[in-house]
Amino acid sequence: MKEHFFQCPYCWKEISMLFDTSVSNQTYIEDCEICCNPIEINPVFNHSELVALHILNIEQ
Repeated sequence: MKEHFFQCPYCWKEISMLFDTSVSNQTYIEDCEICCNPIEINPVFNHSELVALHILNIEQ
């Protein structure tokens, strides 16, 4: 597991999440811990190193 910090696409506050580095490509939905809006998160790992991180707001 690896902690990574990024900005919420809704409230622009910095939040952190733990990512499983053993899975190379992941996509999941998490709520922002500050504003509670849903965020689509897609981290990409290569040999346990984060090589890309896509953070998208989910239009409701």
